[in-house]
Amino acid sequence: MIAYIKGDITYKSPTYICIETGGIGYGIYISLNTFSKIEHLEKVKLFTHFHVKEDSQTLYGFYEEAERRLFLHLISVSGVGPTTAQVMLSTMNAEELRAAIISENVAAFKKVKGVGPKTAKRLILDLKDKMIKESGDAAFTIEPTVNNTIRQEALSALLSLQVNKIQAQKVLNKILREQPSINTVEELIRLALKEL
Repeated sequence: MIAYIKGDITYKSPTYICIETGGIGYGIYISLNTFSKIEHLEKVKLFTHFHVKEDSQTLYGFYEEAERRLFLHLISVSGVGPTTAQVMLSTMNAEELRAAIISENVAAFKKVKGVGPKTAKRLILDLKDKMIKESGDAAFTIEPTVNNTIRQEALSALLSLQVNKIQAQKVLNKILREQPSINTVEELIRLALKEL
């Protein structure tokens, strides 16, 4: 298994890049979320999944290990292949996808090309418990909304203050459930720090 590849980016597009390391160029398929994080980089380290089928061998790359783990969960579901998983990770970020699965939000999958209601329900049925376990909080039910941007920025700020990620997520989710009208990062951070 190839766990990650680190090297110079020699070619880059929103869905595919080539990384050269040790004189070898690796062609790697990526999601739009990964592309947005590496768009202006010349060197990169991508976590990878080497997918082997009888007629092809393909490398998929992810800027974060969490995105790779989610990709592996997605392709473990019957009827979801690597291409569909990449489309999901390009349409929603990893956090929104987890939230949609945990909150059983079938409607959130309508915007994902190639994922119908049956597949969405199968994803939820197969992955909800795994997502809850990984998030460490059964109450992790924030649905994709405008609050997600504020929540993500607040989470980043709390992590930079050395706050435990799982604890920070729990507190932010609780605050946003109780006070959905919060519309500034500063207010959310202030309330979170009072509860931590």
